[in-house]
Amino acid sequence: MTLNGKVALVTGAAQGIGRGIALRLAKDGADIAIVDIKPDKMAEVAAEIEALGRKATTFKADVSDRAEVYAAVEHAEKTLGGLDIMVNNAGIAQVDPIADVTPEDVDLILKINIQGVLWGIQAAAAKFKSLGHSGKIINASSIAGHDGFEMLGVYSATKFAVRALTQAAAKEYASDGITVNAYCPGIVGTDMWVEIDKRFSELTGAPIGETYDKYVGGIALGRAQTPDDVAALVSYLAGPDSDYITGQAIITDGGIVYR
Repeated sequence: MTLNGKVALVTGAAQGIGRGIALRLAKDGADIAIVDIKPDKMAEVAAEIEALGRKATTFKADVSDRAEVYAAVEHAEKTLGGLDIMVNNAGIAQVDPIADVTPEDVDLILKINIQGVLWGIQAAAAKFKSLGHSGKIINASSIAGHDGFEMLGVYSATKFAVRALTQAAAKEYASDGITVNAYCPGIVGTDMWVEIDKRFSELTGAPIGETYDKYVGGIALGRAQTPDDVAALVSYLAGPDSDYITGQAIITDGGIVYR
C-alpha cells in the first residue's frame, strides 16, 4: 500500500466514479473523507471503506457553495487527523443543443463543475500550507475537456475550464510542493451515462441504449470503462510515483480521444 498514513477527501463519493476512487484509495492505505449530498449512500460507502480496515468519515456538502467545501476540508482534517489528497470529483452533465441552453442551465453547471473544483483547489491548498506539508490535488475533467462533443457543448466547456484551472493551479502552487493534475474519463458505465443516454433518446428519438452503445462501439479497447479504470489513474496521481507530474489532464478512455 502506497498511501499508508495519508488522508484523502473525495467529493461526489457516494456513487459512481467517486465511490470507485474512494474505495481504491482506501485499498491503497488512505483514510477517506466522503463528501456528497446523499447521506444514505455516503454511509454505505463509509461502511465499505471501514470493512477494508481504513477509517472513513462523511460530510454533506454542496460543492458549489465555497463555505461548505471549506467546512468539508476542516471536517476531514479534524476527524481523520490531517489532509494529504484532495479529489475534486463531483460534477454533473447536461445534454442539450447549444440553441436550447438556458441561463439557468449555464448557472447550475458552472457552479458545480467549475466553481466546485475551484473551491476545492483553494480549500485543499490552504489546508496543506497550514499543515506545513505538500499535497496532491486531483480534478475531474473528461475527454469532453479535450474535444467538444455535440449536445454536450456547455458540459464540454466546463471540462475545458477544469483543465485551465488545473494548469494555472499547478504553476501557482508548485513552490509549495503541491501538485495539481486532472483525470479525463471517457464512457463510464455509471448512472450519469444512463441519464445522458436517456436525454439523447428524448432529443434524437434514438432508442434507449443506442447512444451509449454507439459511443462504446467507438472505443479501441472494445469495452465500456468502469469506475475502477478511472480510480486506477487517480491512485497513481495520488501516490508517490507521480510526484514529478503536475499540470496534466490525463486521458483514460480506452482509446477514443488521442493526444
